[in-house]
Amino acid sequence: MPRMIYISESDKGKLQKLIIKEKEYNSRNKKYLKNLEQELNRARTVSPQEIPHDAITMNSTVLLSDLESGEEMTYTLVYPDEADLTKDRISVLAPVGTAILGYREGDIVDWEIPNGVVRLKVEKIIYQPEAAGQFDL
Repeated sequence: MPRMIYISESDKGKLQKLIIKEKEYNSRNKKYLKNLEQELNRARTVSPQEIPHDAITMNSTVLLSDLESGEEMTYTLVYPDEADLTKDRISVLAPVGTAILGYREGDIVDWEIPNGVVRLKVEKIIYQPEAAGQFDL
């Protein structure tokens, strides 16, 4: 059974609008949209003030480690128009972005890639808007 993930009401609303827009204008993202939709449907929706401070929300910066290689990576989870891999800003529509949304420190995330599954551990939430009192991001 999948883990319980958390999402704020405001993030969920913005992401649902994004899904509708992307379905209409960008058919190549259908699989990723479906995955994101499934994550939103199973997530526990709470007010931004109730989000656990160790949960990955939109605009969070997170330290992940690859359990197989030991490689560590830092990403900021953003909306597609803010994505920039040169600045480690990954889109929520990217497979790894969808995979980590709502997970918490210590969780293991299975990220499906073309030749298998990468297992990532959420090592640390470096920055989370809700924890910093920024409820409007």
